[in-house]
Amino acid sequence: MRFAGRDSLAGVDFLDVGCGSGLHSLAAHEAGARRVFSFDYDPNSVEASKFLWRYAGCPANWQIERGDALDTGYVENLGKWAFVYSWGVLHHTGDVWQAIRNVQATVADEGYFYVALYSADVQPQKEFWLDIKRKYNESGWATRERLTWWYIWEYCLNKDFRKVPSFVSRVLGYRKQRGMNLFTDVRDWLGGWPMEFVYDQDVVDLLEKDYQFALTNIATGEACTEFLFKRMASRQMQRTIVADFVAGGHTDAGELAGSTSTAS
Repeated sequence: MRFAGRDSLAGVDFLDVGCGSGLHSLAAHEAGARRVFSFDYDPNSVEASKFLWRYAGCPANWQIERGDALDTGYVENLGKWAFVYSWGVLHHTGDVWQAIRNVQATVADEGYFYVALYSADVQPQKEFWLDIKRKYNESGWATRERLTWWYIWEYCLNKDFRKVPSFVSRVLGYRKQRGMNLFTDVRDWLGGWPMEFVYDQDVVDLLEKDYQFALTNIATGEACTEFLFKRMASRQMQRTIVADFVAGGHTDAGELAGSTSTAS
């Protein structure tokens, strides 16, 4: 909520693209969203989200179904939403740019598009990780487990047995921090496929130049860059340079307008 410059989502229609476990949709519901619509391509994610929906008391204003961000017809039928949210999803569709083009169309006039994407700017070993992910997905159980422990040794323990106690402590507290077991998170990183990295500036250029958005907030430096765009009433003539935007510490999320949806 802080990133979006709001205290709540009261009165706002919220579309969760690639809802995963449903935690973000649940958070939107608890933040007061008037309506929540969640979809994911993965049937297991849909079931996990429905579990949280039941946990929340089966709210009538929260709908969950299976859907594909690359299915243009499906996305068009979702209508327009004041707040469209997609965290760490579109780079796993197999065509990240088409997914962005499809999903941006669901944002209402004066509405917001909050998207997080794996950043090529902070990952100098893009091809290395893509190769690891391919190998993980093409391998059997034994190789996958070996790769899991290789990752832990290389990147969690930094090849230092003296860090085992702190690693164990991290494992014990990880569920509260991330909402999942650390080993699940590692396997999620290694097994996430298909997978694409994008440059931050390319994302901003596409949405500002072609689709009448303005960048209102950005968080860089982590594996995923988080973007908050607002669809403007008229096309913006000025190009936002990400490096200048970040250097200036500019954040202007403002208030959400157009809180109603015209979703079918």
